[in-house]
Amino acid sequence: MTPGNHTPAGGGDGPGDRRPPTAEGGPGDGAPQAKKPRSFWKELPILIGIALVLALLIKTFLVQAFSIPSDSMQNTLQQGDRVLVDKLTPWFGSEPERGEVVVFHDPDNWLAGEPTPTPNALQQFLSWIGLMPSAEEKDLIKRVVGVGGDTVECKGTGPLRVNGKELNEPYVYPGNTPCSQDDQGGQFKVQVPEGYIWVMGDHRQNSRDSRYNQADKNHGMVPVKEVVGRAVVIAWPVNRWNNLPVPDTFDQSGLDARAPAGAVLSVAPQGLALAGAAPLVLLRRRWRGDGDGR
Repeated sequence: MTPGNHTPAGGGDGPGDRRPPTAEGGPGDGAPQAKKPRSFWKELPILIGIALVLALLIKTFLVQAFSIPSDSMQNTLQQGDRVLVDKLTPWFGSEPERGEVVVFHDPDNWLAGEPTPTPNALQQFLSWIGLMPSAEEKDLIKRVVGVGGDTVECKGTGPLRVNGKELNEPYVYPGNTPCSQDDQGGQFKVQVPEGYIWVMGDHRQNSRDSRYNQADKNHGMVPVKEVVGRAVVIAWPVNRWNNLPVPDTFDQSGLDARAPAGAVLSVAPQGLALAGAAPLVLLRRRWRGDGDGR
């Protein structure tokens, strides 16, 4: 075979030997073909799955909605209100402070005898992922009036004293006295151990709180580990949108009996703690500045 008669293994390369590209493109077609867009209905389950995962993560680590089931926090909170609870700051070592409204798990059968509604399967699922207020019926919401190391006292009709300081409590339900004169727990003087808080409802004469659970295993105290988080916003109904600041009465000088907590965030990596907590601290200061004690 002479060089002039050599034919490549793939066939001739002359003009007559070239085949036109097919509609699907061929090996010789260098132009990229447009990808057919995925059907909306095929993408919908993926989008729903992503949304559910995000909702679950937000509910678990950031914010959770709770529904107010009773009148024990009137007039700060009304029965049927929906509040948003900050669950982020406890991850950085923050503990409840005086004046905060907190949600906590029932520490020792405080809700015994209370009626418990039964949500349907859909309500339970939406509650589990955080798209509806929590269906967990073993949670309570009260105001923190004493923290570890504090001495809290009620004598007569009040005022309530913390570490010997009288509290001016404008949030107490109109017509109620700060202290209740009864022999079931309304008159007391307690010292709060470290790792616990003392809580009371704003509707003082209609709240089964720390005062009336002093016979339980914690003597009416709530372990900090049982605290879900701080209620920061009334989210529903729309006409009651409001934040829940710490009243000024808890900022008075000489109230703190504990050593300054200068390293509250030391349990978390410093950079991460600062990055995560700084926006909330700034927001909280703004709320305190705007708060009117309600």
